[in-house]
Amino acid sequence: MTKIAIIDYGMSNLHSVARALQYASPEASIKICNKSKDISEADRIILPGQGAMSDSMMNLEKSGLLDIVKETINNKPVMGICVGQQMLFESSEEGNNTTCLSLLKGHVHLFKGEIFAQNDVCLQSNNDLLKVPHIGWNKVRQCQKHYLWTDIPNNTHFYFVHSYYVKPVDSKLILGETDYGISFASAIVSNNIFAVQFHPEKSSKNGLILYRNFVNWKP
Repeated sequence: MTKIAIIDYGMSNLHSVARALQYASPEASIKICNKSKDISEADRIILPGQGAMSDSMMNLEKSGLLDIVKETINNKPVMGICVGQQMLFESSEEGNNTTCLSLLKGHVHLFKGEIFAQNDVCLQSNNDLLKVPHIGWNKVRQCQKHYLWTDIPNNTHFYFVHSYYVKPVDSKLILGETDYGISFASAIVSNNIFAVQFHPEKSSKNGLILYRNFVNWKP
């Protein structure tokens, strides 16, 4: 039986993730974990996240799980979700350039720049206003073929809630892209690491398929 540890460091709706995973893969053992022993014994790791990056990193360190998280991410299949994706990179603009886990090269950026106007809105060339944070359903364009996309059509809609996005140094890490004023990396993959900016547990049928694919994935 595949053992899956959902890391509990106090910054996510863990039970909705656990329920979705159990529904997608009823044969797996799903456990919400806040102890190093449970995480080290798991076959696969889920790193969820929501809220501010500075709080997420501080909570992870205070939880005493930082070292075991880094250790297991280096040698087991791991899936990062939302802020859990962003944490894998080097730093985030959120919280005055918060230092992240630095497991992947790249940085986390706020939606801003020439396409943005003031008052937290994004101005596209067609003059449509896009709100920040980006909340709701949006398409994910599959940038490369991969087992993780099994049974999921290209340009499938997934559910997003975020104001920041990752920008990997190596574009080969980008498994999926989404357009929201700009094109950003909404799914990344690197060896045993897989992460998404959207929330599969809130993304209906195709979110459950993605969880199932992760459980069955052999990096």
